[in-house]
Amino acid sequence: MAQAVRCARDLAECAGAYPDLFDAKPIDETLFNAVACANAFGSPRLPAAGLRIAARTSLWIFGLDWLVDHVAAARSEVDDINRRCLAVADGAPPVPGDGLTRFLADLRDEIAASPAFPALRDDWRRQLHRLLDCGAREWTWKSTAAQAAGRAAGRAAGRAAGRARGPAGGPVTPTFDEYLENADNYGSAWVNISHWIVHGDQGVLDRIGELQVVSREVQRILRLLNDLATYERDVTWGDLNAQMLGVDRAQITARIGELVERCRELVRPLRADCPEAVDYLERQIGYSTGFYGISDYWGSL
Repeated sequence: MAQAVRCARDLAECAGAYPDLFDAKPIDETLFNAVACANAFGSPRLPAAGLRIAARTSLWIFGLDWLVDHVAAARSEVDDINRRCLAVADGAPPVPGDGLTRFLADLRDEIAASPAFPALRDDWRRQLHRLLDCGAREWTWKSTAAQAAGRAAGRAAGRAAGRARGPAGGPVTPTFDEYLENADNYGSAWVNISHWIVHGDQGVLDRIGELQVVSREVQRILRLLNDLATYERDVTWGDLNAQMLGVDRAQITARIGELVERCRELVRPLRADCPEAVDYLERQIGYSTGFYGISDYWGSL
């Protein structure tokens, strides 16, 4: 916890360095503390300086989420955010006056200083691309659902006035499986590969492909744990949640159990070569199970 306190102070100072990115009300000291605690619990042997990359990449994702989910008013704006971020990931300078790309460029440069980065550059970039692409896909799902709701309201008003309207076109939300497949927008797999580039030993680097498979499975678990905890907030904020997709809490809990069992099978052959990385992933599940049972990261609007 002492390391988490130090890490939270670092995150608060970091947010202060990018004021245009982190000036939204829900991004507050509670969020900094929660992110710091999650990363300290996941890597209890590391000092606060060793948590820096995992914690800061986590914080960057909150800034990205805010811009995509609550600021962008058109898909073209989301696509522009993604284009700018991928350009910076490929080595371009940040956009002047854009805290999101400036922060990403600073993270890129720090991660790229690790000897493991040249070999894992493509993995890092690929997972960032998944994060951005899945965020854009969810934005489209939400936007389509909102438009359909507006059309439905218009048809209801028309029928009340005696003017029949035609049916709305196409599905407005994904299936539960499609939603879960899109879990890369949660972002933890990108945080994990960033962390391993900086801190992974040879055992981790030798098994990095298999670890990333488990990492994405863990990410799906965290996505669902989050959804169990944040349904009321997601309804209020207009966000998607698994509970809006025709499944109830019992079904989501059952799927979490299936995913946990799959992760146990996947990590079994990895434990001997990279025990700390396996522990890191297992602790993410354990921490989030407890944390989301009581709290959430975001502050109030």
